[in-house]
Amino acid sequence: MCNQTVSLISAEVERNGICTVVIQLLREPAVKVRPPRALLVPFRHGYPLDAPEAPDRQHQVIEACLQMLESAALTAPALREYKASY
Repeated sequence: MCNQTVSLISAEVERNGICTVVIQLLREPAVKVRPPRALLVPFRHGYPLDAPEAPDRQHQVIEACLQMLESAALTAPALREYKASY
């Protein structure tokens, strides 16, 4: 799905009271559209959670998203860079 479209949908979902985090592969759409919360990942297109056969690394990305939701000090819009720990 288009990075820009996902960001726009995320903003609309947030306006209806549901917190979201977008996993972004491209910085430019996130900066332009400014979704409420976006995690910028360094992976190639089609692999927002990293390699298909790497569940531990995929869990790390999901954990980073959940941490963004838990952060009480995080105000929207927020863009964070994902730092791989492997």
